[in-house]
Amino acid sequence: MKKKCFILFMLNCLLFFNGMQYIIAQTSTGFIEIKGKIVDNSSNDALVFADIIIKDSNISTITNSDGEFALKIPDSLASRLITFSYLGYQKKEMKISELNGNSKIKLFPAVTELSEVEVKTFRDAETLLRETLKNRSNVYNNANALMTAFYREIIKKRRKNASLSEAVVQIHKQPYSNFKNDAIELIKARKSTDYNRLDTLAVKLQGGPFSNLYTDIIKYPEYIFSNENIDLYNFSFGESTQVNNKPVYVVNFKQKPGIKEPFYYGKLYIDAETLALTNAVFRLNVENKELSSQMYIRKKPRRVDVYPTEATYRINYRTQNGKWHYAYSNILLTFKVNWKGKLFNSVYTLNSEMAITDWHISNPNLIKTKENMLKPTTILADETSGFKDPAFWGEYNIIEPEKSIEAAIEKIKKQLNKTSNI
Repeated sequence: MKKKCFILFMLNCLLFFNGMQYIIAQTSTGFIEIKGKIVDNSSNDALVFADIIIKDSNISTITNSDGEFALKIPDSLASRLITFSYLGYQKKEMKISELNGNSKIKLFPAVTELSEVEVKTFRDAETLLRETLKNRSNVYNNANALMTAFYREIIKKRRKNASLSEAVVQIHKQPYSNFKNDAIELIKARKSTDYNRLDTLAVKLQGGPFSNLYTDIIKYPEYIFSNENIDLYNFSFGESTQVNNKPVYVVNFKQKPGIKEPFYYGKLYIDAETLALTNAVFRLNVENKELSSQMYIRKKPRRVDVYPTEATYRINYRTQNGKWHYAYSNILLTFKVNWKGKLFNSVYTLNSEMAITDWHISNPNLIKTKENMLKPTTILADETSGFKDPAFWGEYNIIEPEKSIEAAIEKIKKQLNKTSNI
């Protein structure tokens, strides 16, 4: 996010070198693994970022860009129900045992018109947002929580994958009622990089998992809707929809005309009953190249111009026991790199996502002195050995890899093997 989610560009190569069917697989390590795909009932289009949750538990995951997912469930929960949900669709529940032999999970769209009384309650969309931010202590988790999360970071040069990083982290989540920052502990990580595709330009995401954590608008409103800049936006109501079969307000926002500084524009989805923010999708206005570049570029060579051409953010929340909490975020950043004296430019895309896969209420004294606690300035460590081990993650839940990512991993591994044999 603003000031905290930025990219580090460095000219120094040495810095690098130091329709699927459901499958239920019984393992010998005490958990069941489920794989599948969630699609629209009519079009069969994949539903990206759909939620999959084991009912009455905190175990969950999310679909990838192909609508596919993988979920590891302890044997003790094998008799539970599994819930599939997606913004604007009807929620669906099934027994885990019923998934075997099914093809695709199909969800039905749901359009909800808020009653005239509900609409009149908040005629002004800005007033609704202010009430939502003010209400965070009442509807969001107010206990210290220890969250297990899967983090993935992809760097592409044009359409080709150049670097893949993945990690399991534990988030020491502070209560939403206070203003203390969250902490992140690194549990397990791996990384694979094809140095040839990065040429002489090192592109790194500084902040790593923290970049995604700071998209939590309710916990960190100062990075988008601070007391100083909320008046610089125009707000309006959009057509209402549903989240988990419950009606939600849709609030559109964008910066007011005549403001040169880059601000955000997008949609906020607010639960009509609790006034909790359930989802948000927004972009940075990158029309002003110089100012938008200053928000992300920390260091670059003098003879190169680097500026963002796209900056898209998504944040999802879930509810458990009547309280909402951070569940998933995705950041997509595209940069154009122009070298002085060169005819062609380069385009780099950085995509990072983080999904909460399990959590529980923790001891009030959060751990902050461990050696493996990450800093907001951390760049995920380079580790390639994990990609050669199919059982690297063990029983940890991860986001199912897209086919393109799996193929890229294999290509990168081959390239690294060739380099090591020279």
